[in-house]
Amino acid sequence: MPEYLAPGVYVEETSFRSKSIEGVSTTTTGFVGPCRFGPIDLEPEIITSLGEFERTYGDRQKLNFSDAANMDNFVWHAVRSFFEEGGKRCYIARVFRANGNDGRATGTIPSGGGTNAVTVRARFPGKAGNMRVRFDLAVGQNILGTDENNHAKVAGLFDQDLVWMGDTTSPISSPLGGGKLYIAAFDKATQTWSFKSATTPTGDIQLAGLHPDTGDIIRQVTVDVTTIPLDPTELPQTWAGLPPVPVHTTAGMPDSLTAKFASQPNNLAEARSLPIVISLGTGLKTGLDIVKALFTLDPGNLVDPDTARTVEVALTNGNDGVRPTDEEYRGTEEPKTGLKIFEDIDDISIVAAPGSTFGYENGYRSTANAIVNLLISHASRMRYRIAVLDSGSGQSISQVRAMRARFDSTYAAMYYPWIRVIDPVTRKEIFLPPSGFVAGIYARNDTNRAVYKAPANEVVNGAIGFEKLLNKSQQDVLNPEGINCFRFFEGRGFRLWGARTISSDPEWKYVNLRRYFAYLEHSIDKGTQWAVFEPNGELLWGNVRRTIEDFLLNEWQNGALLGDKPEKAYFVKCDRSTMTQNDLDNGRLVCLIGVAPLRPAEFVIFRIGQWTADRKV
Repeated sequence: MPEYLAPGVYVEETSFRSKSIEGVSTTTTGFVGPCRFGPIDLEPEIITSLGEFERTYGDRQKLNFSDAANMDNFVWHAVRSFFEEGGKRCYIARVFRANGNDGRATGTIPSGGGTNAVTVRARFPGKAGNMRVRFDLAVGQNILGTDENNHAKVAGLFDQDLVWMGDTTSPISSPLGGGKLYIAAFDKATQTWSFKSATTPTGDIQLAGLHPDTGDIIRQVTVDVTTIPLDPTELPQTWAGLPPVPVHTTAGMPDSLTAKFASQPNNLAEARSLPIVISLGTGLKTGLDIVKALFTLDPGNLVDPDTARTVEVALTNGNDGVRPTDEEYRGTEEPKTGLKIFEDIDDISIVAAPGSTFGYENGYRSTANAIVNLLISHASRMRYRIAVLDSGSGQSISQVRAMRARFDSTYAAMYYPWIRVIDPVTRKEIFLPPSGFVAGIYARNDTNRAVYKAPANEVVNGAIGFEKLLNKSQQDVLNPEGINCFRFFEGRGFRLWGARTISSDPEWKYVNLRRYFAYLEHSIDKGTQWAVFEPNGELLWGNVRRTIEDFLLNEWQNGALLGDKPEKAYFVKCDRSTMTQNDLDNGRLVCLIGVAPLRPAEFVIFRIGQWTADRKV
């Protein structure tokens, strides 16, 4: 309450309306599974296109596990299908199971290694880490100038920078000679620059003894780093102008060659995106040591600074490890990996593990079942999510029924069969798990219609066929058991033709019902956080009722609820009838909400009989 202590006019702002609830997103998807490259234990960044996915998690090439060679890159295909079907945003949790080593490609300069070697490693495990890394020595423009008193000064130079210094007019008599590499040193006490050379033990060269009018030149030496993938379709990446100094700072941030590619980069974005790590042998202390190790040059006789100097190192022995099991999908708490990563991301509403059921009938059944159970338990625990489950690859109707019989959850839906597409890698037909397509269809359905509309009777844009063509009689067997089928209809294309969960509870039979309630609950959850610690009385109860009623009225007006009047579509109670004195004494506010949701017209029935012209109705 404001204080009024002195006479005057007081103008105050007040609100005459209830708080509003904004509907949450229902289209963001989390995919978990193996990828070609990318982080395993870092907080994932939101992905909005296939190009963004490839920059972080590698290309579309197949995965080569030690126990399953040439496996299709199911996560890449799922992300591609997700965006083609209408998806907008997704997160990736990469899983990796090591095979004897950490799976990271490595190379050294010189190749023999040692205390004076530069070691280059792929930042993340994976065969995609096998690449070439090129180092180019770059010498910049002359930075030696004069101040207003015609005294020598340098611009853009930092302590311990490596520079090339020479005298263009008198190389013999000049202390600089014909051109050498020096280490710049700045004395903070005297505010003066000096330059030290490993080949000049008699003393340092002082900046005060140099002048551009006498032909003296100082040029900063940097290194350009380029990563070149072995796949010719992948583009190289280049980072230019990196000072070859172990410790270097610009604007308070490390920016040297080794700081840029350190094992712990400056920020999380670089930790996700930088593909390599550069580390130095214990014998490399200065920028001069680093340049000598990389380019094997004579720093005391570097007469022509513009001569091209390039060295390449091949990173080898990177591998995709072993095919991940349920332990990798489950993940760890510290650091967070696998599905544990998704627990900290609030806006995910769909989760899937594309490819986890590949080979279900060929020895991978127990592991696949364990992964499916992990997805279901994750979605149930997070409450506002639904798990999209893939049937096994190559399953018959009896086999998919046997698989479905193992699970029962209101937070999951299963889809069958796998979808046939053209593989952009081999240009041949392959079969892909449905989850990527289904997640994209969910997103398209929510965007074009609404989350309360059943995500079915939707065209599968990327399909050229299915692993098994189902007819009505076959779906008559599968649909009652909660197995959502893909069907082909002459003249209407390939369509998703089912919208049921795998729940035995008839109250939560339909996918859209589960997803719509998750949307309502999550929206109300986020939109009423303001009520926590407010005085628990009639005023607060009335504000909470109005806030939720306004939100549900908007839902009814949009056609999401059943009933021709608002009072038939929903009710909101928050008063002494919903709370006991014990609730009030223990700080509990209890609000009872009831809604009449719409269920899909799964069976459209027209009854037709004969009629005579003279018969009256």
